[in-house]
Amino acid sequence: MRILHHHMQVKLKIMNRNHNQLEEGILSKFDGGLKLVGHKQVSTGSAISSITPGKHYVIPLQQHIGAISQVLVKSGDRVLKGQMIAKRGDLISAAIHAPVSGVVTDIKQHAVPHVSGLSDECIFIENDFKDEWIERNPLGDDYNHTASPNLRKIIRDAGIVGLGGATFPASVKQTEINLKTLILNGAECEPYISCDDILMRERAAEIISGADIIGHIIKARRCIIAIEDNKPEAIKAIQAVIDEDGTGFFRIQAIPTIYPSGGEKQLIKIITGKEVPMNRFPAEIDVLCHNVATAYAIHRAIYFAEPLISRITTITGQGIKQPQNIEVLIGTPMQACIEHCGGYTEDSDELIMGGPMMGFTLKSDDLPIVKATNCLLVTTKEKEMPEQHHMPCIRCGKCVDVCPVRLLPQQLYWYASSKNTDRLLEHNLFDCIECGCCAYVCPSDIPLVQYYRAAKTTFIQQERERKASDIARQRHEAHQFRLEKQKKERAERLRKKREMLKNKSNDKEADKKDSKQAAIADAVARAQAKKAERLKENKAADQDIK
Repeated sequence: MRILHHHMQVKLKIMNRNHNQLEEGILSKFDGGLKLVGHKQVSTGSAISSITPGKHYVIPLQQHIGAISQVLVKSGDRVLKGQMIAKRGDLISAAIHAPVSGVVTDIKQHAVPHVSGLSDECIFIENDFKDEWIERNPLGDDYNHTASPNLRKIIRDAGIVGLGGATFPASVKQTEINLKTLILNGAECEPYISCDDILMRERAAEIISGADIIGHIIKARRCIIAIEDNKPEAIKAIQAVIDEDGTGFFRIQAIPTIYPSGGEKQLIKIITGKEVPMNRFPAEIDVLCHNVATAYAIHRAIYFAEPLISRITTITGQGIKQPQNIEVLIGTPMQACIEHCGGYTEDSDELIMGGPMMGFTLKSDDLPIVKATNCLLVTTKEKEMPEQHHMPCIRCGKCVDVCPVRLLPQQLYWYASSKNTDRLLEHNLFDCIECGCCAYVCPSDIPLVQYYRAAKTTFIQQERERKASDIARQRHEAHQFRLEKQKKERAERLRKKREMLKNKSNDKEADKKDSKQAAIADAVARAQAKKAERLKENKAADQDIK
């Protein structure tokens, strides 16, 4: 009992420390991380600009984590702006909407911006430039009197996903209610990306409005807007809206600029001092985390009945003539975005979707902007850059020091290169957030993240094949069971039929025997009657003679 009491006291102290830390704004640290040069000023020198609508749009059906969306239109259909053209394919999925009014010209495979480099099913729309919207009935301020399930349905039907890069369906994250803390993620930690920064500067009121809607849905007690300390203009703009609100629900928390502080679990650790359990969700520690751009999209859905058909994207890098942030419709060709920003420089080299740490190289700019496109980064050619070949691992341990998830990158590398899936799982491969810190500090230039991504893809494919094999085996076994059952049922029917025929035959024989015996009996009776008749006649004749 004394030991149990001591453990309870320790637990209460930890809980009180975390609670006081949250109230006082005391920050924790996550493991590892890097101090990186931001290069944010490259694209934040001008306001958000809007790209002129184009003629053709390509809208992929897989723009989110989860099941692919299911097509609702066909080639030749005319669609209106904001019309749902594909419904969600499952619980973890998202709807897709037409970014312009026009005609569906085709539905086919097309190259999409994905780390795999593969094509996917896409809907092609030709813009008629009439900008005709579907009928819209915005909810507006009435959301304060609307039940949480109804608000989640609006957000779900609007196709809103996490716009920080993860693209997890927003409504699914909001199913837990009575959570204590809503964290709005404005920690844009990766170099070059500045779309959230500029959004907070220019549209702070809409972001806070979206956060208030989310807070109403989950019945949160407080909302903390986490912004890195290298974004003073964003902090000032958000603080001005909070001061005007005056409810005490919102609070800004400036955090150190350390990569990857914008990761969900890392940010929660910084703000609350709590760690999200392995393979679990933030809701289990009474926290929900949303990106500021997601909150902005939710505001647009509630106040304007506007689905997610556009986003703010950073077009940046030394290979772009006029780096800036643009508001662009989903499905717009990347080439048009590059041209809007002045085009490529003469020494432009690599086109990357995302930042230099977690982004991936694109083979072409003939690809559409998707919901996950927070940045297009164009690098330049390095003069006299020798061809890079990674060296063998020297076991220096630097990768371990910077890993924010406390993994063993070196071990993961060995097991990934040898395709030892069991050992990879034992070393928590899927806890890797692919932040790239390990590859950044590796003196041997080993592309560690590429090994991890390949291993994850291989495992997922193997699991998919195994499940398909299990399903096929189960179907075969069920088929064999049905055949065996049908065989038994057929044999039973034949047995019963034979038994019935046998009984019928026996009955006929018995009836035949009975009828024969009856006929004999009748014949005997008739013979006896005739004999008796003759005896009677003979007696009568004898009496007459006498």
